[in-house]
Amino acid sequence: MKNKQWQLAKRPFGEATSDTWLYAETDVPELKDGELLIKIQYISLDPAMRGWLNDAKSYIEPVQIGAVMRAGTVGKVVASKNENFAEGDYVCGHQGVQEYAVTDGKMLHKVDPKLAPLSYYLGVLGMPGMTGYFGLLKTGEPKAGETIVVSGAAGAVGGLVGQIAKIKGCRVVGIAGGAAKCQFLINELGFDAAIDYKSQNVKKALKDACPKGVDVYFDNVGGDILDAVLTQINMKARIVICGAISQYNNTTPVKGPSNYLSLLVNRAKMEGIVVFDNIAEYPIAMKDIAGWIHSGEIKVKDHVVVGIEKFPDTLMMLFKGENLGKLVLKVGDE
Repeated sequence: MKNKQWQLAKRPFGEATSDTWLYAETDVPELKDGELLIKIQYISLDPAMRGWLNDAKSYIEPVQIGAVMRAGTVGKVVASKNENFAEGDYVCGHQGVQEYAVTDGKMLHKVDPKLAPLSYYLGVLGMPGMTGYFGLLKTGEPKAGETIVVSGAAGAVGGLVGQIAKIKGCRVVGIAGGAAKCQFLINELGFDAAIDYKSQNVKKALKDACPKGVDVYFDNVGGDILDAVLTQINMKARIVICGAISQYNNTTPVKGPSNYLSLLVNRAKMEGIVVFDNIAEYPIAMKDIAGWIHSGEIKVKDHVVVGIEKFPDTLMMLFKGENLGKLVLKVGDE
């Protein structure tokens, strides 16, 4: 049996291009005692994947040249010699951009497709969901009546952050690219206001949308937008640094905030969020989020692209702002 997979061929300088990747069809190895075979059904595509390609110190080891590209996955166990997993189980883990995976079962957890669509376990009930939940509630510490601004608001993390902030009684302003995304934030996700960074002056639009200033800023993009928001923050504001997608493909040094002295003037704090720090509390977050989905307080939007062959182009959708909601690659038709 052949396995389709995407391997890292070379480290990119700037954007990941076609020569960054090697498409390979390899033989699926025979199972050894303690191993199981997973047929992957959905692959998670996340902005953080670009950072995993860099040979630099970070919160996680870089993907090695020649290795299968790391990615979150959910799939079905089709054969097992592991007593903890049976044929027919559905499992979630980080098995990479491939059609089949042989694993010893470590770092896998079972999921139930009857409780939620499988793709949800890569999005709202997976790493993006946990990131948004803990980043906002533990690091941002929102209080009812405060103003929350979210960048990358139409993405998997940003959309959830805004909805949780609304549940907590906050005024929520999203920043996204394009009129369609801004309408989605207001009309479908219930944001109070949306700013189109492609057509509006962000600093001026923030003043209009946040007449009482900004108490919490959840930053997914960095760069000029982070700078603009820093000019509008209130006393004791909290800035949550989740990502900086505007900087990931730079061929020049990362642009840091030139308005950082606003943190001093307003006695504000800026703190990073790495989701893996909260693993022990994942069950709490999943229970809360699942409850909000069931009650209709949280709406889920997945952007599904079919075909593992489309991985390189689909990944780049994240950096071109072409996805609406959580971007996932569907491997097959099952």
